[in-house]
Amino acid sequence: MTRRRTALVAGAVAVAAGGVGGWRWLAGSGRAASEQSGDPVDTAPVVRADLTAREQVPGTLGYAGDWPIVHSGPPGVLTAAPPPSTVVRRGQRLYEVDGAPVWLLLGNRPVWREFRSGMPPGEDVRQLEANLVALGLGGLTVDGRFTAATADAVSDWQRRLGLTRTGRLPLGSVVFAPEPVRVVEVLVPIGGRISGGPVLRGSSTRQVVTVALPTSRQGQVRTGGAVEVALPGGRLVPATVADVGRVAMQSDGGPPTIAVTVTLDGAVPGDLLDQAPVQVTVTTARRTGVLAVPLTALLAAAAGGYQVVVVDGTARRGVPVRPGLVDERAGLVEVTGDSGLTEGMRVEVPRR
Repeated sequence: MTRRRTALVAGAVAVAAGGVGGWRWLAGSGRAASEQSGDPVDTAPVVRADLTAREQVPGTLGYAGDWPIVHSGPPGVLTAAPPPSTVVRRGQRLYEVDGAPVWLLLGNRPVWREFRSGMPPGEDVRQLEANLVALGLGGLTVDGRFTAATADAVSDWQRRLGLTRTGRLPLGSVVFAPEPVRVVEVLVPIGGRISGGPVLRGSSTRQVVTVALPTSRQGQVRTGGAVEVALPGGRLVPATVADVGRVAMQSDGGPPTIAVTVTLDGAVPGDLLDQAPVQVTVTTARRTGVLAVPLTALLAAAAGGYQVVVVDGTARRGVPVRPGLVDERAGLVEVTGDSGLTEGMRVEVPRR
């Protein structure tokens, strides 16, 4: 593309964002078509197309959720803990206190009593039983009652882990988390004393992107809407808006923003750092079935405004147009006007 047409295309993009006033101001800023006839040219068709305008907003790649893992057992010394970024799954060792392992199980209810035969029934027992079944330890009913079958399943699990088979789980020997835990931070140094407080901070293993979206753009996103995430290096990953915040926040004198959470629909490279900066592409407008020409077909008209040069055999004539929505990805711009421009006509574009 020539330098002169490049400047005109940049002006056309500004037209789409600036409205009528911007169009009038830009119309006289380019060089007239008659002065550019020396540029080598080809032709391209006028088309009827569906156009989409997009805009990029900055975001941060991270992980969903953030919760503390609290030790519910008696006080002791932290003797082992996984390093940050380690993923611990159901039935795996999460940390050690006084040399005794603490095992991770999945659920929303915290541990508050010992699991043993004769204990009163409850939802915590039901949660334990569901985990035992998920670990492949059958023969029990998930009913919230710690029966002999439940004790046998616990005993089988202890055998599998290489522990003494007691059929009971002392308070503090297991912890529950909503999902497999990705360790974010160990809050107690190895050798430090634990006394009923948080041991580490964990998150989900699900990667998400968070965006501080200006409230002026709130109408551009909706829960369930499709977006794209440009990862460091330029790779595009399809994504979905999972949540649009309802509380506006303001900091450092900037515009008020809302928090938008985006989930990734595609895999991302494993070497990307937590909190890596990304770009989220959101759709700002759509037009269906509009008349469009290549962006590079736009020229500044001598009398002001824009035009395209229609080519019919050996004849060529300037046709005034008004630029509308710009689809930069497709390289097309919507054009309107009363000049008789129709689908199938051919217009001049720079030669590649």
